[in-house]
Amino acid sequence: MVATTPLMASSSYAAACPDYLNVEARKLHSEENVNLCEITQGKPVLIVNTASNCGFTPQFEALEEVHQQYKDKGLVVIGFPSDDFFQEEDDEAKTADVCFVNYGVTFTMVSTSPVRGSDANSVFQHLSEKSASPKWNFYKYLVSADGQQVQQFNSRVKPNSAEMKQAINEVL
Repeated sequence: MVATTPLMASSSYAAACPDYLNVEARKLHSEENVNLCEITQGKPVLIVNTASNCGFTPQFEALEEVHQQYKDKGLVVIGFPSDDFFQEEDDEAKTADVCFVNYGVTFTMVSTSPVRGSDANSVFQHLSEKSASPKWNFYKYLVSADGQQVQQFNSRVKPNSAEMKQAINEVL
């Protein structure tokens, strides 16, 4: 029996990558992996724990807007679906439909994984150490390009709010 995890350590970009991003993650509803170091190297990152059946799920639209507005300026947006709050689909294909079909998401979405507690994926373990673990779906973490500074925004802070845009502009 082979144990698989959604996030596996990778060494190809280790020298230029903050440790917390030194992972390979399987893309949502795909066989393809994405190297988080490769897509974020030297860039600030907006990391969000998402869920398909939450009152905050419409924030996917604002996340996509932020992605489109800031991707050419260097911001990388990554969504981490999680069922830690019991509001994610059991079928990853349905999660993908919510993201890609219903909301037109083009930013990176990785496979469903835990974001809280001892089972949290390595990215969220780091974020929890630097700030706090998410208390609900759609917690947003804005991380500086070097991975050292983490600003946390709760579910009620919309991704395209003035508060969030100011913080994004400060890390760019």
